[in-house]
Amino acid sequence: MSMVNIMQSRVGWYLLSGLVILIDQSTKYWASASLVYGRAVELLPMLNLTLLHNRGAAFSFLSDAGGWQRWFFTGIALAVSIFIVLWMTRLPRGQTLLGIALALVLGGAIGNLLDRVFLGYVIDFIDVYYLNYHWPAFNVADSAITVGAILLIIESLCHRDQSLKGEN
Repeated sequence: MSMVNIMQSRVGWYLLSGLVILIDQSTKYWASASLVYGRAVELLPMLNLTLLHNRGAAFSFLSDAGGWQRWFFTGIALAVSIFIVLWMTRLPRGQTLLGIALALVLGGAIGNLLDRVFLGYVIDFIDVYYLNYHWPAFNVADSAITVGAILLIIESLCHRDQSLKGEN
């Protein structure tokens, strides 16, 4: 079975999710073992590695809410993950872009979910900056979710365009 055929199937999509989880958890383990909390290590101009613990959501939203947010965001991630798995099981084989997009979001959601459940926070360590402006630190799971969301938008726009052509 070729790589193209694999990525057109549910098996390939679940393998992609698993790969995202594996890379995410491996890099977080490495960051926790190798970096000093809060101390930036310059990797490239405009890119540092800085170990941080995010108890909130994206952009540290609700990070100082007192602890209840851990289970709130755990519940959301679990519900989203279940929804995506159900969606993927019903997805026709030819929906490759949608399958890949969902697989990336699923892998990222589970990667961050594992941190939240077992650590109580999400490990972030990628620090992109320009001059004194730093984008909020993130991780591989966050990147997969972002790329997956962008692919979902692209897929929906392409699907919309195809629907409009079919109506004319």
